This record gives sequence, structure tokens and C-alpha cells, in this order.
Amino acid sequence: MPEIFINGHEVQAEDGQTVMQAARANGHQIPAFCWHPQLSAPGNCRVCVVEVRNQQDSDGWVDIACNMPVSAGMRVLTDSPKVLARRQETLQFVTLNHPVDCGICDKAGECTLQDYHYLYNGAPSISREPKVHATKHYGLSERIVLDNERCILCTRCVRFTSEISKSHALGVQQRGDHSLIRPVEDGAFERDVYSDNVIDICPVGALLSTRFLHQARVWYLQATPSICPGCERGCTIDIWHRKDEWKYKALDPRRNTKIERVTPRQIAQADDQSAGPWVCNKARDLADIFERPRAVVPLLKGQAAALDLALDQARRLVAHARHAVALVSSWASNEELMVFKKLLGPHFESYVKVDQVAAPGEVIEDDFLIRPDKNPNNAGARALFTLLPPDPRSVFSASCDLVLVWGEGCDFTLLPAAAQVIQLSSWQHVHNDRADVFLPISVMTERSGHYTNVEGKLGYFEACFAKPPGVQHAADLFAALIAALDAALVAKVAEPAP
Repeated sequence: MPEIFINGHEVQAEDGQTVMQAARANGHQIPAFCWHPQLSAPGNCRVCVVEVRNQQDSDGWVDIACNMPVSAGMRVLTDSPKVLARRQETLQFVTLNHPVDCGICDKAGECTLQDYHYLYNGAPSISREPKVHATKHYGLSERIVLDNERCILCTRCVRFTSEISKSHALGVQQRGDHSLIRPVEDGAFERDVYSDNVIDICPVGALLSTRFLHQARVWYLQATPSICPGCERGCTIDIWHRKDEWKYKALDPRRNTKIERVTPRQIAQADDQSAGPWVCNKARDLADIFERPRAVVPLLKGQAAALDLALDQARRLVAHARHAVALVSSWASNEELMVFKKLLGPHFESYVKVDQVAAPGEVIEDDFLIRPDKNPNNAGARALFTLLPPDPRSVFSASCDLVLVWGEGCDFTLLPAAAQVIQLSSWQHVHNDRADVFLPISVMTERSGHYTNVEGKLGYFEACFAKPPGVQHAADLFAALIAALDAALVAKVAEPAP
């Protein structure tokens, strides 16, 4: 382990580390455009220059940190006058043809070019020549557009498709100031299920999400830590939504509870795959799941009813059932599952069902992140309850007279014809009217909890929004139901014998 000095501080570096890696590992930040902790280091942006001196040198030299291996006794200065002058020159070159359109750029507020220009340059361009123009809003795929005038050719996106997603879908076309990022002609980028990661790693506003394009400024948004429920991998994500202090007042109020975008959480944590820095495109599209039409009114045999009346009827069904079966949601949190097991478990024979299956054309599994089970907490639910067999009819005996269906994914045609049904769900669906008692419940963006992924790791998600009026948390319904049920049983026991 070689000892080096960074800005006068002694640092223990690892064998084989670069100066960039050793510096960042010890809290010394060096700017970079092309370097990324998960990608190879091409050394083409030159903004990561540092001044280096060996023990015998009285004067140092300037070189890039991303490709320079550490050596014992090395002395590194990350912000010396010589370094700052070189960075200013480099940034003048980077911005030579870059359009100054920060006011309309979706990357504004998160752009490292903005940050570095402010820190190391801060002056207008010295060039008076017309900027070289390139294509604007070039469609790389249905999901991503490219602004070539903003592109600084860091090649992060190219290296991502070659080294991480392995689609080899992007490349650099032509040379010099005519170079352009372009997709390969066989449409591989369109099929790349990890393509949206290039938006996150683009250091400028060149790669843009068509979904998020011109929708919101990042300073109006906040990121709530969550878990992607798209499969049993349970990748950690940030769900971006409107800040309370910047809520719309005159526009559609639904915009205040809209998922603006989804990104991997802790994108800089290169050694922790569970916390990013990558997620598949399904995670980006969580709004398609959570912003479906919601069920917000309790129903009794398809007719709207007050919550207390629906709960009272559900209590009667449980109290009089001879053989009750519960189909437990694999999207429920560990906390909700524990509440159900503790409070209602003695009254039900419980099985874990599959709430979601892969959509047509969806990638079932790969050797990177995507797992075949499309439910986020099947592992947590199976730790408490038995998995429902492929043919659910095998668990329904002739005496089964009550079925509690929690969540989605239940084929009501397979339930016993004579059994009554209590259903807890969040979405509008035609089979809601078929339940004897329907109770609307919250979704994961409206509550906090934990999921257990396929590897047995716990993941935590926080509430982004308040639940709609008329909607209850499942755990609260279980508590209310058992309280009423226990009171009824106590009263029945206390009745005098005839």
C-alpha cells in the first residue's frame, strides 16, 4: 500500500489505484467529465489535471489524475495555481462550441459543466468565432433524445453501452468538431433495457428523457428514497416529486402528486450495486404503475358504502366464517405483513400470491439486474406465509366459505363459488364489484416500510405523497377489523346462556 501525499496530507493508497481513485477515496474531490467510477478511463476531457511531484523533484508537472497510477512518495496538488490555470484553459475549450442555453436545459441545476465553469473559469468565452452547430433533439430512441450541440464527447454513454449494458448500441461518428454520438443501425439502443442510465451519467444536458423533457426544474423537486417494486431485485431509487413549497395552485392539482422522474439512488457509490448506480428502464416508468386510476371508495357488493359499514360487514364475515383463506400480497411491506400475521393470522389460512407477472415483451431475466419474479417482497412474505400453489384451487377445500384477497393478481374465477370475498386493493378494476366487501388501500408511495429482496437484504422506502381521502393503510384496516372482531367475540362470550 503506497503512501502518497495529496495537498500535503498523507494518504494510504491501494495498490493499482489511480490518483483520481485515491483522492476521492480520501475526501479530495477532483473534477471530471469523462471519468466515472464504474467505467473505463479514456482520459479525453482533461479537466481532472493535477500537479505531481516526486520526492526528488523541485518542480512538478501537470497530468490527468484519472489515468495516472499512484506511486510511493508521490506528492499531488489538486488546486495549485498551475492546475487552476490549466483547468480554465480546458473549460474554455470545452465551452468553445457549447450553447449557452442553460435557461431551457433540463440539466440545469445538476450540470457539472455549470458547476466547473463557476468554480474554475467563470469568464465569458474568449472566442469571437461563430459556434459550430450540430443536430438538435436527435432521437436516439423513443425514450431518449440527443442535443449534439451540448454534447462534450465525454463518451460516457458509449462506454456504458459497451461495458455495462453490453448492447454496444452507441458510438462516435466522424472526427474533430464534427464528431457526433449516434446509435448503431440495428436498433440495439431501442432494445437496451438499461438505456436511460446514460441520461444520469451524461455530465451535461445532451442526453434527455422524452418523459421528463421540459416538465420541471430540479430545484422545484425533491427526491424521496424508495425501492423499485418492478422485480425481486429491489434496486434502491429516488422518486422525484414536487416540493411542498413549490406546489401548483392554479394548475391541475394532480401535478403536485405526480412522479416527475425516477433515478438510481447513490449514483456515486460505485461499489454498491444494491444502491445503484444503475437501474433498468422499468424503474423509470413507475408512474405507469402508481398513476393508474385509483379506487377510493369502499364497496358493498359493488355499491359505494361508508367505511364503518364496510368494516362492520367484513367483521361479520370473518366472525361467522368456518374456513377462511387469505391470499396475501407480495407487494405488501414487511411491517404490514407482520401486522396481518399477528392480528388476523389466527383467523385465516394464509398463502402468498403473485400480484404481478411480466408484461408482454418484458425482459424476464438477465445476468445483470433483472430478476424473474416481478414482485418486490415475495421473499419477505414467504418468510411468514406459505406460497400459493400454481393452481390456487388446490388450497380451497369444500368448507372454504370466505376468501380475503389482498392486492392484485387474483383470478376471481378460481375462487370457490360459494365463498364470500373481502378484497383490499388500490386500483379501479372490474372485479372490485364482485367482492362482497371492497376496501381501498394505499400504495407504497403513500406509506413507509421495508421490503426483503431476493438476496435477503432489507430495503427501505418512504412516503412521497399523502393517501387520497377515503383510502386507508392496510395495517390500519387490519387493526380496526380485529378490534371490532374481538369486541364482538367478547360480547358473544358474555351473553347469558339461553
